[in-house]
Amino acid sequence: MKKLYSLLVGSLLISSHLVSAQTLAEKTKGMQKSPGFFPFYWDEKTGRVLLEIDKLDQEILYVSTLPNGVGSNDLGLDRGQIGQTRIVKFVKSGPKVLLLQPNYDFRAVSPNAEERQSVENSFAQSVLWGFKAEAQEGGRVLIDLTPFLLRDSHQLADKLEDLKQGTYKAEESRSAVFLPNTKSFPQNTEFEAVVTLTGKGKGREINSVTPDPSAVTVHLHHSFIQLPDDKYKPRAFDPRAGYFANEYMDYAAPIDQPIQKRQIVRHRLQKKDPTAAVSEPVEPIVYYLDRGTPEPVRSALLEGAAWWNQAFEAAGYRNAFQVKMLPEGVDPMDIRYNLIQWIHRSSRGWSYGSSIVDPRTGEILKGQVSLGSLRERQDYLIAEGLLQPYEDGKPASPEMLRVSMARLRQLAAHEVGHTLGLYHNYAASTRDRSSVMDYPVPRLTLRPDGTVDLSEAYTTEIGTWDKRAILYGYQDFGPQADEAAALKNIITQTLQDGYVFIADADARAQGGAHPLAHLWDNGTSAADELHHVMDVRRAVLDRFSEKAIAPGQPMATLEEVLVPMYLLQRYQVEATSKVLGGLYYTYAVKGDGQTVTRLVEPAEQWKAFDALLRTISPRELALSEELLTKIPPRPVNYPRTRETFSARTGLTFDPTGAAESAAATTLEFLLNPQRAARLEEYHARHQEQPGLAAVLDRLVKQTWQAKPEAGYPGELQRLVNTLTLNRLLTLAATPQAPAGVKAVTAMKVDELKTWLQKEAKSGKDQSRKATMFAALRTIQQFEETPEKFQPAPALPMPDGAPIGSEDACAGF
Repeated sequence: MKKLYSLLVGSLLISSHLVSAQTLAEKTKGMQKSPGFFPFYWDEKTGRVLLEIDKLDQEILYVSTLPNGVGSNDLGLDRGQIGQTRIVKFVKSGPKVLLLQPNYDFRAVSPNAEERQSVENSFAQSVLWGFKAEAQEGGRVLIDLTPFLLRDSHQLADKLEDLKQGTYKAEESRSAVFLPNTKSFPQNTEFEAVVTLTGKGKGREINSVTPDPSAVTVHLHHSFIQLPDDKYKPRAFDPRAGYFANEYMDYAAPIDQPIQKRQIVRHRLQKKDPTAAVSEPVEPIVYYLDRGTPEPVRSALLEGAAWWNQAFEAAGYRNAFQVKMLPEGVDPMDIRYNLIQWIHRSSRGWSYGSSIVDPRTGEILKGQVSLGSLRERQDYLIAEGLLQPYEDGKPASPEMLRVSMARLRQLAAHEVGHTLGLYHNYAASTRDRSSVMDYPVPRLTLRPDGTVDLSEAYTTEIGTWDKRAILYGYQDFGPQADEAAALKNIITQTLQDGYVFIADADARAQGGAHPLAHLWDNGTSAADELHHVMDVRRAVLDRFSEKAIAPGQPMATLEEVLVPMYLLQRYQVEATSKVLGGLYYTYAVKGDGQTVTRLVEPAEQWKAFDALLRTISPRELALSEELLTKIPPRPVNYPRTRETFSARTGLTFDPTGAAESAAATTLEFLLNPQRAARLEEYHARHQEQPGLAAVLDRLVKQTWQAKPEAGYPGELQRLVNTLTLNRLLTLAATPQAPAGVKAVTAMKVDELKTWLQKEAKSGKDQSRKATMFAALRTIQQFEETPEKFQPAPALPMPDGAPIGSEDACAGF
């Protein structure tokens, strides 16, 4: 028995040795070979991909992307989405091959190999996958790549679970290599797989976009890419220049130099003749448009994206930036093609500009723009509301399409700008639309007859700020130039010309303080622009009718067009609220001469307060009786959606509910805890600054203590009064507010209580008295347990655009 066992073991060892001794040619006999950067073999019989590794220990770039998405803006898993860009290398140890990701966040940029090694040994690396060597021949190893390709490389299951859509996992039996998009080129090898996630679909969003939510099938793409050569020269990051940064820690930096290194993110671009004022590039930056883009969108996107050539011309290049149609048959995920893609979702959503970047240097290797197709329909709908174009017996105006395409040109330029390395600049609109990297609201002009002129709704070219930014990022100074001095001169001139750069964090915060940094605004004064928007809004609402919808549409769909008209002020309200308790500041660098900080003038703050109070006045909140008679309950198959108003009246349209959502939003911005804290601080430092007590006094005087209205305006006035009290009590109770804010607010609530007690006894209007008694009960509930107090929530506004985003502040 023992002898038989020895023979079996010996036989197995011999068999194992014979397998491992197979040549690559023997192992891949009968398979389809694809030569290229990494040669690979397709085994039709087993559905396997065998990868030939002839670059052991050589660093390459690995990127995973999502060529076929899920189709829901709320889930954020769009077609073409780029995953993390990683530097990796295949390393072999015995029969194992590991895909190792070195840690480039921590480096020693030093000629000393031991110094570099000490940093490498100090921080963790990541092995992304392990393979078994199927065959080996000289310096070449063959591995089975299939399990790596069929995994959930985009972490879709984790994202769906985080979004409460269900619990999923990749199922191999329903996944396979997608051969049409699996190919190899001299500098990159591309793989794609059909991957199915199985599980229980519990969320509304996943159920709405999949035929069977228990099986979510997408495509996942994998790119192995040759790293660029060492001829690219990184450019220094400057917080005033408007660029994204590539960051890492350099432990070889001298002690008197920052250890945190920052380089701007940009494409490689060089002049053929750096000494010439204007030169052709060595190689132009070329963007390609998705062939699935229809007309007239196709022409609009080609034109808008090409605006950037104006900026490169201003920087001394000729034909350096080009936009073309994607050649037929090209895989959009191919790393060699900068791409503008037209994507589809079940609801409106953000458009994106993303890039694949070399983590070592910040060089952009591929720019990828994703434009949501439903945005153009929202722009068209907004134009319908502004123009009221559908008159019986007359053809519809072509103006809606013209405005929609103008917006798409600007959007194409905006998103391409991100892929060139540029941040948003939310202060640009204060300099006559000086950057396409701001979010544009249409410029609206009222004609004498009360109609709206949209002829200058959107810009038609690149902005002057954009030209300054491209000059900083892409100017070729030549090998003999002092680049640091030249870059400093560019920034100095930009500042002298009066340009200000303010990015996302400063503009998006609900309690934001910068009086110029806003999304979706125009003009130099937020308060003046809010008054202008309210004038336009009132003129539109006063003449709003069935002319806003096309013939044959249900009358109830007037509400869809009414929503963006009634809420035309929503983004300018946010902008104006930042003036109150506002602080002007810049991304100043020591010695650059910029204003570092400056409190907003008190007069400007009170002007902003008055403009905000206008938005909650009964006249501004009211809709005409004539219009209200034209909006019936929803017909069958036309249900209420997130794009329509919430209602407290059941099936019928609720104009008071619409007013509630609009007024509550103004009050939420006005009484933001951070804003209240700044009002207290700035008033303590400078008595002329508006203090929180003064602001609350004026608010109560112009709401609760204002002259009572009768009828429908009176109902709206009482609604606003109740909302005002609820926001005051919320401010007094919130843990986010400092003690001083809570104390002042509680004192003003107590003063209001005393006034209400007196007025409730003497008043004759039963509805007004009822509101006052209800207010007193609410105050009593607050006084009993202020730390637990939570007033009834107001009806929310319909989703803005991008629809469904928590920080959505967009609509146009």
